Amino acid sequence: QVQLVESGGGLVQAGGSLRLSCVSSGSIFSIGTMGWYRQNPGRQREFVAAISSGGSTNYADSVKGRFTISRDSAKNTVYLQMNALNPEDTAVYYCNGNFRESYRTWYANYWGQGTQVTVSS
Repeated sequence: QVQLVESGGGLVQAGGSLRLSCVSSGSIFSIGTMGWYRQNPGRQREFVAAISSGGSTNYADSVKGRFTISRDSAKNTVYLQMNALNPEDTAVYYCNGNFRESYRTWYANYWGQGTQVTVSS
């Protein structure tokens, strides 16, 4: 019903920057909170950043001051600008969101497929 597609991942050297994008499509009546999570092999998926429908943001302590989450409602897109990257940021980054698919239904949660971010030392 709703699909999330991430892009922008890749290989970058320590201290560099990347911008991730997440485009949502399908049956979308309205969009609630959107967020980014990341996961390394052998570790649990962890919260990175979130942005509410009203524009309020929250960040994990490990990325505060380096990452910025934003959204473009007209394009149904959420972004994650990542600066001053270090090897500890290496992970698969997943987009997550809450969507109403019609006026008849409440919010449902969806995940993207993930995009790999690798930071070399």
